[in-house]
Amino acid sequence: MKEIILFGTGNTAQVLYYHLEKAGRKVAAFTVDNNYLDANKLLNRPVVPYNNITSLYPPERYDMMIAIGYAKMNRVRAEKFREITKMGYDTVSYVSPTAIVWDGFSLNPHCKIGEQTIVQPFSKIGKNVFIGSGCIIGHHAEIKDHSFLASGVIVGGGATVEPYSFLGTGSVTRNDIIIRESSVVGAGTVILNHTQKNSVHLNRSAEKMDISSKELFDS
Repeated sequence: MKEIILFGTGNTAQVLYYHLEKAGRKVAAFTVDNNYLDANKLLNRPVVPYNNITSLYPPERYDMMIAIGYAKMNRVRAEKFREITKMGYDTVSYVSPTAIVWDGFSLNPHCKIGEQTIVQPFSKIGKNVFIGSGCIIGHHAEIKDHSFLASGVIVGGGATVEPYSFLGTGSVTRNDIIIRESSVVGAGTVILNHTQKNSVHLNRSAEKMDISSKELFDS
């Protein structure tokens, strides 16, 4: 089994490093674009310039994973995914051993499915999809290419999440509706109707009460 190069050095890359190593996949190095190269080591692994990656870590010997999140509506991750595929790298997918996926599930290239996530029967997940921990992907739902679901997201049965969409922490999508391409669904937001392409849906933050916690619990 080939060792892995992770593109990125941020929190996403560090968490993926942890999970991949724990799963028995060795991470050989991190790589970033030259203008982001501000250190030569991370987690005791070298950090190398991306423009030299094929000579330093050739695709014949290494796999690669793009360890970045939803920057520019997932388009940065999508662009790098296409680039490394064109370079000849095989991409890595990661499914947490604590995730539950139905027995007919087909894992597409370059996906991440986090801890305690449930992928129910007859649902589908496209390419380059990142799904956080504790999510529920309902039966017959479809998450299309280049989407990002943060932790605790619930996608109802038969719902469709179109490409490049972002669903924030704890958001809920009702059964049988469509989250149109490049939609943003904010943390804690409940979606009951189809969204429009490029739309933004945000839940208001909880109201601050005119009482202190000390007053509340001392009363």
